[in-house]
Amino acid sequence: MTTRELQMYWKKEKHSSKPDTLLFEIQSARIAEDFLSKFVVYQIVIIRTGSFDENNVFIERRYSDFEKLHRTLLKEFKEEMEDVVFPKKVLIGNFTTDMISKRMLCLKNYLDELYAIKYIRWSKIYIDFFLDPELDEGYSCLRGGQYKKATEIFQQIVCLQEKLIQHCSILIVPPLCALVVCHKDLEDLQKAYEVGIHALTLVEKHPGHKYYIPLLETLISLAYKLGKDFLSLREKFDIGKSRMMKGLEIEMFTLKEVAVRERLH
Repeated sequence: MTTRELQMYWKKEKHSSKPDTLLFEIQSARIAEDFLSKFVVYQIVIIRTGSFDENNVFIERRYSDFEKLHRTLLKEFKEEMEDVVFPKKVLIGNFTTDMISKRMLCLKNYLDELYAIKYIRWSKIYIDFFLDPELDEGYSCLRGGQYKKATEIFQQIVCLQEKLIQHCSILIVPPLCALVVCHKDLEDLQKAYEVGIHALTLVEKHPGHKYYIPLLETLISLAYKLGKDFLSLREKFDIGKSRMMKGLEIEMFTLKEVAVRERLH
């Protein structure tokens, strides 16, 4: 195989791994404005294929958000991005119905092209595009004691993460633990326990994870109050705590204390 043939082979390999698992739709757009400018906000719907998806969650992003994503990806994945088409900025006619409709289709195709490349769809840059604004808002609400609003945001985040990061489910643990805190402070102990058990199944194989011990401690308390078995949880907690401390004096944090420290810029 010549050098040229080898290059073509690897290029094909990089672009051939497109699982039929997610669909991106830009179903609507709206014109908005702030004190500086007027802009178009696009509603992106992410749908999992292969089975009935009852959680058709959506996010909203501006063209400038897509543009920033594209620039950042080009720096990190120059070769992989060479065939990806990004709709260019238009200086005149941005807000006409025809232009908005064309751009909706172009941006939908752009997301499809990115998702077709495994190295990109698994990258932090790509995943952050879909999650960062919502994560910032969710943790801001949590720190501000707006538990009901935070619950709605984190539920959406978890739905998005379950679609986008099946390859690294441990990343879902922090938002799930934030939900536990919200449900607990809203006095929905049963829901807090159920979400906490789900989080525990994801983090159990990572006993050194910063959420492991605080989550177990919270679940023990919830299980006791709900009349559920807490002894097995207590056993895991004792083993995990002894491993973590290893004879050293280490400051312990509650689940809420760990959660509110997330995304402090």
